Amino acid sequence: MTDALMSLATAGFFAAKWTTKIEDEWIRSLEKQRPDLAGKLWTRRDGMRDAISDWEVPESAWSSIAGGIVLPDPNDVHVLAAAIAGHADCIVTSNLKDFPNSVLMEYGIEAIDPDTFIVNQWDLDSVNAIAAFKRMRARRKKPQSSPEDFAYALELGGLPTTAERLRLAAELI
Repeated sequence: MTDALMSLATAGFFAAKWTTKIEDEWIRSLEKQRPDLAGKLWTRRDGMRDAISDWEVPESAWSSIAGGIVLPDPNDVHVLAAAIAGHADCIVTSNLKDFPNSVLMEYGIEAIDPDTFIVNQWDLDSVNAIAAFKRMRARRKKPQSSPEDFAYALELGGLPTTAERLRLAAELI
């Protein structure tokens, strides 16, 4: 999922922004789900930082905003505060329940799941989206994997609609 989002960001579809706190959270979460990755995710983090030079919304930009925000999960307040400080239009998250539209609308921000977000980007410019996914597939350690294998991996990763789009464009990726 992250690779798909980063591939579209580096292709110029959107400006990806995040914080060091968000990095720490996804690294801890992924290491908890996949203990075999413990200590190995810093390379991925560094690659993301290198790919998006202006990625960071520094804590100094969002910390003063956080105090005035109320969300169902107080641990998510920093995400919305960073989105506000970073002038984001949306928060891309699989955790939609903790980002109610009633709160986000006050700030002109929407929460959207990654699969829908990616498909929306695809709909804006299918030619460049397909090209971004073709480059992503070429970077895989097994570039000889078939387009179906590639689509299936994305489907397993929580991107079923994106996977279906890739299946329809299999001859192009």
